[in-house]
Amino acid sequence: MNIAVAGTGYVGLSLSALLARRYHVTAVDVVEKKVQLINSGKSPIADRDIEGALASGALDLVATTDGVSAYKQADVIVISTPTDYDPDKDFFDTSHIEEVVDLARGCGSSATIVVKSTIPVGYTDSLVERYPGTTILFSPEFLREGHALHDNLHPSRIIVGVPEYGDPNQAAQASKCAEEFAGMLASCAESEAPTLIMRSREAEAVKLFANTYLAVRVSYFNEIDTYANEFGLDTAQIINGVCLDPRIGTHYNNPSFGYGGYCLPKDTRQLLANYKGVPQDIITAAVEANRTRKRYIADDILKKVSGVEHPVVGIYRLTMKSESDNFRSSSVQDVLRMLLDSGADLNVVVYEPTLDASEFMSCPVIRNLDEFKVECNLIVANRWSDDLVDVRDKVYTRDLFRRD
Repeated sequence: MNIAVAGTGYVGLSLSALLARRYHVTAVDVVEKKVQLINSGKSPIADRDIEGALASGALDLVATTDGVSAYKQADVIVISTPTDYDPDKDFFDTSHIEEVVDLARGCGSSATIVVKSTIPVGYTDSLVERYPGTTILFSPEFLREGHALHDNLHPSRIIVGVPEYGDPNQAAQASKCAEEFAGMLASCAESEAPTLIMRSREAEAVKLFANTYLAVRVSYFNEIDTYANEFGLDTAQIINGVCLDPRIGTHYNNPSFGYGGYCLPKDTRQLLANYKGVPQDIITAAVEANRTRKRYIADDILKKVSGVEHPVVGIYRLTMKSESDNFRSSSVQDVLRMLLDSGADLNVVVYEPTLDASEFMSCPVIRNLDEFKVECNLIVANRWSDDLVDVRDKVYTRDLFRRD
């Protein structure tokens, strides 16, 4: 069984590492540097489990920029390319998915295609119409950045969606392929998980609704923190008391500057766009609450330095959370932008050791942590780090439980 995986981000690379435990996997990416790292046993993303798996040499995995060669030989092509949200169209940009399908069809591949990228409801059905005769499935992923391989090895559920085919024979073939792909994922996992085979539309909706629920939960606990902070209450005690109710639970309850990263911001906005014409309040609130929280955080930071003449505010890391190297759409970037747009008399510097540039949003980037600590009057950290213990009195964070 030959499998080609298009895209080597968190989804693609973790899935490649999972499937390469039992099958021959070719990971395809357009970035030569990422391909070289994978082939040398190194990971281009921050995930200890993936790093360890690649370094072990135990995986039947190679990487290439030659998509044509990989797709020609593949029995299954898994697409995990980015689908950024296009605010002008109110729609995910699915062009990279279509590029892979076009390339696979153009080289004569008869492989089953499984879309892992997050997509709008109804998109897989539209692919089937666009590419008649091709078996295309959708299988949502449910991964945490920094723990992507672990979450593949210990899945909460395995879901494969089958689009609607007009031809009964094609429909039966697609359903059979869905069962087989679900079995492949299960066979590579280290723990059992419920398996659900459903229509692709429902599978697409599961992904968007699951992430939007997480966004709502993040926003809910952030608003508890906002309330407590305004009235001088102990947020941690309130949250601990609320979460001991077993119907609520003690997970995913740590305040932050707002939800960020690659998935939640774009998925909530896509779901909101899918709701056009449908009565709702909560989905809109999930999007708006995040903006409100970031605005509140920026204003609170400005209050902290209001009595300091020409203060220097330091942004400690741009990443969205601990154990991640991703700062796409991180909430701290929006807070930084609001600080710069406030018109306040302050200077802002950034500590981000993974950044090559000398400036970020016109702010100087400092790579020496000791220099950064001395330079700043206030250090803004979305997530706490023990590197800041010696300057804890300077640190502004809402990371109460010092996790996730």
